[in-house]
Amino acid sequence: MKLKKLAPYTLAAALLLSTQACKDFVELTPISTITAGNAYNTASDAEAALIGCYDSFSQEYYIWDNVIANDVVSDNYYAGGDNADAIAMDRLNFSPTNGRLFANWTQLYNAIAKANLVLEKVPGIQDPNLAARKEQILGEAAFLRAYHYYQLVNLFGGVPLITAPVSSTQPSATNVARSTEEQVYDQIVKDLLFALERLPDTYPGGSAESKARATKGAANAMLAKAFAQRPNKDYSEVLKYCNAVISSPAGYDLLENYDELWDGAHYNNIESIMEIQFDGNTEGNYGPSLLLPPSKVGHTWRKFVVPSKDLINAFDAAGDVERKNATVLFESAPWVDEYWGNKVGSVIPFAYKWRSAPSWAGSSNRQYLIRLADIILLKAEALNELDRPISEVKPVLDEVRSRAGLAGTTASNKTEMRAAILNERRLELAQEAQRWADLKRYGVAVQVMNNLNEIDLRTNTKTEYNAVPTDLLFPIPQQELNRNKNLTQNQGYN
Repeated sequence: MKLKKLAPYTLAAALLLSTQACKDFVELTPISTITAGNAYNTASDAEAALIGCYDSFSQEYYIWDNVIANDVVSDNYYAGGDNADAIAMDRLNFSPTNGRLFANWTQLYNAIAKANLVLEKVPGIQDPNLAARKEQILGEAAFLRAYHYYQLVNLFGGVPLITAPVSSTQPSATNVARSTEEQVYDQIVKDLLFALERLPDTYPGGSAESKARATKGAANAMLAKAFAQRPNKDYSEVLKYCNAVISSPAGYDLLENYDELWDGAHYNNIESIMEIQFDGNTEGNYGPSLLLPPSKVGHTWRKFVVPSKDLINAFDAAGDVERKNATVLFESAPWVDEYWGNKVGSVIPFAYKWRSAPSWAGSSNRQYLIRLADIILLKAEALNELDRPISEVKPVLDEVRSRAGLAGTTASNKTEMRAAILNERRLELAQEAQRWADLKRYGVAVQVMNNLNEIDLRTNTKTEYNAVPTDLLFPIPQQELNRNKNLTQNQGYN
C-alpha cells in the first residue's frame, strides 16, 4: 500500500507561502484566494490568515509522523507496514535522504511561515472591527510558532530561526544558518511569554473552541515542557508553569475513566488542553486507517505503528490492565508479523488510541496536542529533580496512577522516583508522540534502545539497534543542505 505523497517543497518555498492559507474550518475566505496586494486589510482577513495557521495541524506530521518520530523510533512501537523510510527510522538508521524527515521539516517550516505572516501583517490592519481581537490573534500566532519550533528543535536540534516573512528568493534572504538549541528554546520561551500575556483562559464558544485554540493553559503547558526539554533545564520554571496549568481558571481535571479519552464520545473534555479538531467531514483524519486492525477498517493490508513486546511487557509488569486495554487491541492478523508469531493469523496488538475509520480520510479520531496528565507527571518530575521530599512527589504521581486503577508508587528515593515517573509517562502517554523526547530528557535513550530484547522470529535473533549518542537528533535533510550552503549537518551524518 502506498502512502500519499506530499509536494516536496523546500524550506525556501515554505518561507514564501506568505499569501497562502489552507482550507478553513469556519466560514471565512482563505487568504490564498485574495491577491497579495489587498490580503491584509480587514478583520476577516486577519481571522482567515489565523485559521490557515491552525490548519497546519492537518498536515501529515501532526496526523501520524510525530508518532513515528517519538513512539516508533523509541521502545514503544515498531514500524510495521511497508514504508522503507519509516522502517529505517524504527531501526535508528537515520539518513539525510529519508523522505519522511524532509516532509516533516518542510511542513513545520510551512506552518511557521504562516504564523510569521500573521505576526507581521496583522499589526498594520486598521479595521476597527479588529481592535478587540488584534492582540489575541497575535498571541495565538506566537503560540503556534513556538509549538512548531518545539517540534523542530526536538527532532533536529538547532535549526534556522525564521521569525519574519521572507519575500525574496535571493540566497541572502533564504540561506539562513542554524541557531543553537539554546537559541531556539529562547525564541520558543519568548513567543510563549508574548502569547501568555494576550491569550484568554477560555473562549466564548465553549469547550469546542477553547480546546481548538491556543489558551493561557496551552501556553503555560508548553512553557513547562520547554524548560524541561531544553539543554539548560530549569525545573523551578517547569514547576511554576505546571502549577499554573493545574490551577487554571479553565478548570482542567483528569477524566475519571481513562478509556473515555479515546472512545470518540468525549473529545474536548475537561482533561484536554488542546486537540486537533478532526470532524470526519471537512477535516478528516486518515491516521486511523493506517493503524487499526481489519475488523475496524474493512481492509487487510498490513498496518503501521505496531506495539512492541517491550511495551506490552511494561503494561503487564505494572498490572496496568486499564491503560493497556485502552491503548492496544489484540486481533488476528491476515499477514505475517515477524515479532508476534511469524505466521499468517497470529494474534498481534494494534495501536488503539484511534478507534474509528469509517472511510480512508473520514475519521474524527484525534490526537491530543496537550493534556493534563502529561503536565501532572511533569510536575512530579520537577518536584523530584528539585529534591523535594518523596512525600511531596508521591501524591502527584499517584493522582495519575489512581485514575488507572493502580496502587500508590513504592518509590522511596529520588532515583527510584525518577524511574517510576519515566515509566508512568510511558504507560500513560503511549502513542501520543512523547516517548523519544522523554528518553532523551532523562538521558537514557541510548541505554534503553541497546537493552531492548525484541526477537525477530524469522531468524530467532535479537534486533540490534546499535544506538549511539548522535542518534538523539535526526539528520538535517540533504535537500536543505544542497540548497542552503549555510546549513551544517548534525554530528554522525557527515
